[in-house]
Amino acid sequence: MASGIVMREAHFPGRAPIDAYGNGGFRFADMSHRGSLLCLPSGVYGWEPENPVALAPGDFSRLLAEAGDVEILLVGTGKNLRPLPAELRAALRQAGISADPMSTGAAVRTYNVLLAEDRAVAAALIAVD
Repeated sequence: MASGIVMREAHFPGRAPIDAYGNGGFRFADMSHRGSLLCLPSGVYGWEPENPVALAPGDFSRLLAEAGDVEILLVGTGKNLRPLPAELRAALRQAGISADPMSTGAAVRTYNVLLAEDRAVAAALIAVD
């Protein structure tokens, strides 16, 4: 029987407010995570978009699988606001999800407020330094 470190996909099985962000990661639920996050009704997941500057529908397959439970997607695009590509906006709209891009800091703050209001919100948060 082999022993050693077992690598698992980063996943927190619940909804939790984001306590802090920066230094390339996030703190939530008394834990820290380096890298970007996808916060969904089913939990908080480590998220690695293929190209954070040009997000694509494929980066959101897990979100689209839960589209029935999400009305609003907050997209934290890093330090600065970047518009979402038309193809991604169309895929989200077709799934019935309203997407709102903003800086990651603004997305974290807005996510926490909407989560506290028990809204059907999800967030895709690109880590910032």
